[in-house]
Amino acid sequence: PCWPCGPVVPCPWGCWSRRCGAAIRPPTHRGRSRPWSGGCGGCSGRTRSPPRRAGTGSRPHPTTSICTGSSGWPAKGRGPWPTATPPRPPYSSTTPSPCGTDRPSPTSPTAPRRRPAGTPAAWTRSGARHGAALALGEERSLPELTALCDSHPLDEPLQTLRLRALRDAGRTAEALDAYEDVRRLLADRLGTDPGPELRTLHAELLSLGEGPVPARGSGTSQPVGNLRARLTSFIGREADIETIRGDLTTARLVTLLGPGGAGKTRLSQEAAETVRHALPGGVWLAELAPVDDPAAVPEAVLTAVGARETVLYGAGAEGIRAAVADRLDDPVERLAEHCSRPRMLLILDNCEHVVDAAARLTEELLARCPGLTVLATSREPLGVPGELLRPVEPLPEPVALRLLADRGAAARPGFRVEDDPEACAEICRRLDGLPLAIELAAARLRMLTPRQIADRLDDRFRLLTSGSRTVLPRQQTLRAVVDWSWDLLDEDERDVLRRLSVFAGGCDLPAAEAVCGPGALEALGSLVDRSLVVAAPPGEPADGEMRYRLLETVAEYAAERLDESGQRPAAERAHLTYFRELARVTDPLLRGPGQLAAIHRLEREYENLRTALRHAVALRDEQEALCLALSLVWYWQMRDLRIEARNWCREVMALGPDPFTEPVRSAAPVWQRCTDAPPPMTGEVLWEARRGIHLAHLACMDTELDAWQNPRSQRKLRTIARTYEPGLPQNCRLPGLLWFFAVMLTGDMDRLRVIMDESIRTCRQAPGFDWELASGLQMRANFLANRTDWAGDAARDADESLEIYRRLGDDWGTAEALSARAEAHER
Repeated sequence: PCWPCGPVVPCPWGCWSRRCGAAIRPPTHRGRSRPWSGGCGGCSGRTRSPPRRAGTGSRPHPTTSICTGSSGWPAKGRGPWPTATPPRPPYSSTTPSPCGTDRPSPTSPTAPRRRPAGTPAAWTRSGARHGAALALGEERSLPELTALCDSHPLDEPLQTLRLRALRDAGRTAEALDAYEDVRRLLADRLGTDPGPELRTLHAELLSLGEGPVPARGSGTSQPVGNLRARLTSFIGREADIETIRGDLTTARLVTLLGPGGAGKTRLSQEAAETVRHALPGGVWLAELAPVDDPAAVPEAVLTAVGARETVLYGAGAEGIRAAVADRLDDPVERLAEHCSRPRMLLILDNCEHVVDAAARLTEELLARCPGLTVLATSREPLGVPGELLRPVEPLPEPVALRLLADRGAAARPGFRVEDDPEACAEICRRLDGLPLAIELAAARLRMLTPRQIADRLDDRFRLLTSGSRTVLPRQQTLRAVVDWSWDLLDEDERDVLRRLSVFAGGCDLPAAEAVCGPGALEALGSLVDRSLVVAAPPGEPADGEMRYRLLETVAEYAAERLDESGQRPAAERAHLTYFRELARVTDPLLRGPGQLAAIHRLEREYENLRTALRHAVALRDEQEALCLALSLVWYWQMRDLRIEARNWCREVMALGPDPFTEPVRSAAPVWQRCTDAPPPMTGEVLWEARRGIHLAHLACMDTELDAWQNPRSQRKLRTIARTYEPGLPQNCRLPGLLWFFAVMLTGDMDRLRVIMDESIRTCRQAPGFDWELASGLQMRANFLANRTDWAGDAARDADESLEIYRRLGDDWGTAEALSARAEAHER
């Protein structure tokens, strides 16, 4: 007996013979069939056995047989069928076709599952519409898609779309149940297993575990992590994104390798975006390009992931010792604790200049955080066990031309590659398909034709490949692009570009004008137009300032040019002066209603502040280093950056004499802050600044209190304690306020009470010491709360401190006063 194939359908090889719809021999074994004679081979790509009732040998109506002769490609005029993977080639194993075209063997395991030849147009249009809607995060389309799947239960692409939609909506369990229904239906009706795409999706669903997956596009919650929105379109690399997406499900460390300018950073972010919804721990980007000290890599990653050093304070030596007993002092320890959250992706970007430190940190984190996956970008492998290397190849010429067309049209409206295809192809080819180089070329289209650009590139490549060139060829090629761009600048633009290389993490316009000169505004605008400087809008609307940064390769090139010009010392001095002043004038704002804005400002410029401190230490400029470090002491305290503060204080202390070495110079009254005026400092102000940096270092040693119990340390503590007399005005302010800490460590608690009382009396008598009074009252409340007979005094001090902090608009102080009042009332 035979089953008719149905009506005449177009054969994918162009055959319209009725024989395509003639007779199909019944399968010789379950789920497979043999090619038959007398018909077009195009209809034998893969046939399934006639449907039968599960568990029986009964045969349904003959006309229900399925002939899978359609190629599965969308009809002309419609887009590709929505899927998370790019369309694959129609066939991977072939047998000769009667129509003269190869076709897949019906028994080939790689033969694709295709949509039936008689697929209604409305059906495919509906699936495409649902796919587009779900890709945009519109979960409301899911019920209608489910109904469509129920109407066509054997359509695997449609079922795949539904399972992906359930996964993206956080309904993993439902997706697994739906897969099981599809698998059972295919086995019962067609006697076959789900196709490779469904099986791959099933494995991915199993890997998600029992936890919920945040829904995409719901608009009800922000994604976890710090990935920023990209400002330009992403051209090509669809296959690379899908490959990396698969790599991240099978390997815990994936490193994107390639030359500078190959697009590793952007590709890593685009690939991470595709898996973001499946990661409860989020996607976190740590940019290592601004880090020039390998030892600072853990701190840089800590800052990127939002981890902070935190210490809970008690009052008295025993209270502090107990509070910090379990503290994690090592930044790697804190980072490991932070990254222990389930299913988290960490992107380490630009590892090549700190590759050893990045490798050590990565290996440690992966060993200690089972739910962590790392995606790194570098010019060389990290060399960590289990690392999966994924080379980022140059763009193929068709994709490179698309990128040139897109960026060129943005630079010069009306630009079309088709107007001069030979010159455009030559540009892409000679720039090795590197996205950065192509974008720089597109920027020049504002003033040059493609032919002019191609001719100039030819000259620059010959220049860089001749003479004494010791760098790698790929670096020479990238240098040629930047050299060529450099030649198009006038002298003012070159001077600004050189000086911009001293910034770390970018800058705003006032900083650029301070370091590059008053003519920076016009030159900076030109450099932005030429794509040598990236202008980014502020992260928060309240910031109000555009940020400017150099691309990594351009920054390296500009730094070399700065060295050649002999202007580096002047540029670094201007950078140090500007950011010392920024910290100095921002510090007082941390104690009033502008506190939050001041914190944001210092955080935004923190990489530059670090660089300025590094410049001051390298120059051995004690006064600049003292002023900058003392201006950051309260910020470090508020943000709990104690370890970093201790390290910087130690560096600055080494630049000058120890003020607590015998014979000790007794402290004289100093009514002004050491940072009220910029350097130079003179007389007692300079000595007080030196004493202040030592006191700040002492306060940061709260996690090593045992180190102060040996006889030598106790002698130094007693020296510090007797250097000051009660009632000195500098004892009411930071850092002199930290003198109390030295007295406490000596164990003289009776003297400590007298000192606190005298300090508060001084604050009440001196004008302009309101914040200092609130701080002293809060500290005394914490101290008095340790004794039940002093609890009433502690409560009164806390209440008065709270009232002053609130009047001053100091939210941080208000929280501290509330904590002190709670401790007092608890007694």
